[in-house]
Amino acid sequence: MPHMTPASPSPGAATRDFLTQEHGLFIGGKWATALAGKRFDVFDPATGERIATAAAGEAADIDAAVAAARAAFNGPWAKFTAAERGKVIWKLAELIERHAQELAELEVLDNGQPLAVAQYVVNHIVPEFFRYYAGWPTKIEGATIPTSPQGRRPGEVLSFTLREPLGVVGAITPWNAPLPMLMVKLAPVLATGCTLVLKPAELTPLTALRVAQLAAEAGVPDGVFNVVTGFGETAGAALAAHPGVDKIAFTGSTEVGRSIVRAAAGNLKKVSLELGGKSPVIVFPDAVLEQVIPGAARACFFLQGQNCMAGTRLYVHEKVHDRVVDGVARIARGMQLGHGLDPASQFGPLISAEQRERVRGFVEAGRREGGELVCGGTAPERPGWFFEPTVFARMHADMTPVKNEIFGPVLCVQSFGDDELERVAAEANATIYGLSGSVWTRDIGLAMQMVRRIDSGQVSVNMHAALDPAMPFGGNRQSGWGREFGKEGLEPYLKTKGVSVAW
Repeated sequence: MPHMTPASPSPGAATRDFLTQEHGLFIGGKWATALAGKRFDVFDPATGERIATAAAGEAADIDAAVAAARAAFNGPWAKFTAAERGKVIWKLAELIERHAQELAELEVLDNGQPLAVAQYVVNHIVPEFFRYYAGWPTKIEGATIPTSPQGRRPGEVLSFTLREPLGVVGAITPWNAPLPMLMVKLAPVLATGCTLVLKPAELTPLTALRVAQLAAEAGVPDGVFNVVTGFGETAGAALAAHPGVDKIAFTGSTEVGRSIVRAAAGNLKKVSLELGGKSPVIVFPDAVLEQVIPGAARACFFLQGQNCMAGTRLYVHEKVHDRVVDGVARIARGMQLGHGLDPASQFGPLISAEQRERVRGFVEAGRREGGELVCGGTAPERPGWFFEPTVFARMHADMTPVKNEIFGPVLCVQSFGDDELERVAAEANATIYGLSGSVWTRDIGLAMQMVRRIDSGQVSVNMHAALDPAMPFGGNRQSGWGREFGKEGLEPYLKTKGVSVAW
């Protein structure tokens, strides 16, 4: 059984001060109460206790935020040069670094993740992502094209393209990694010259509100970045359907992604989606098991398995199957469960009681359907919404936990033999998803065969979920539309205008 750490340590003074503030909506550079006067509670998932309240914005508040974003897009933000936009983004990266400890603590209290994870994300991933996109505004360019329209001779017409900002963007972000999810929307919006209305997940609104303060301090003009906290069925639905929004950028479940697409049809706004996953991890017998075992455990249990890239389907060659299962289970049993602010904690809670019950239901299904429960499978008796890291062996493709995205710490292991490469590849693709995957082998030819066969937007070799600001990331099939990160991450926020000049 995993070890348990004591209850909640106290955050720092800056974090405590932020929690005591009456958090409003950030619209047009000003803090405002929700027009309907409603508020909602924010809970620490490691204790179940209320830690703050936030304004519950609704459709009228979305209207105000979209109007502010449109005014900024047509007004002061349009007058910024590309270099000036880059400087603002760079300044925001510096402020995030300066307030890294506070942001990390807020992320822990909001989401439950261990402090070491939050500190790494806030100190390294987030500022470097903003710095990467700070370099892009001066490099967004069109092309000159040889044309002969209307019978004109070569040289009589100059034809070229302009890349222009798309306009007002509505972003809806999930609760599993609140600050990084904000990051991947805000950075390309600022780089391209668009404006943003953000609706963060109601379970985790705190870091979005703090970043709104830092963005204003960095020099982001009023109305360029607006935050409307509230619920999906009210604020989120209003944003997705709003006729004044030019694009929706959504990260979340595939089910909600489908509803976003339906809502966006009203004015045919552009839509990009980063949705669910059920990533395969495929281990061949020549792989370095000293890397495989901790890598497979990390792939599944990072963020308590609440991760769209989680490697929850582990296919292991029969020659090394038992060693890998025993090693991963040993890591799972040894994980220190506890409040994320405790430095000893390695594994935090799930986001909510509802999510814990969802995970419990999948574990019970795995037991009923004949899976071998190697370790975990229970919720410890303590405050908060904890669930033990869980490993099932002897699973097969038609079992409920294997087919469905659990979004929790449940690893399903299957074995394969020497002549079953095609079967493993087919089973790796036998879901509605296609987001990520990994292959573990020292045979680069074999690795590349599997890379070609796995139908997903990203595949790593001898590592899992290898993210970098410069590498495009996104899903195939029902894992999403479009790409984030890298140069391709700018494309959803730009439109192309063709221009022809005759003389």
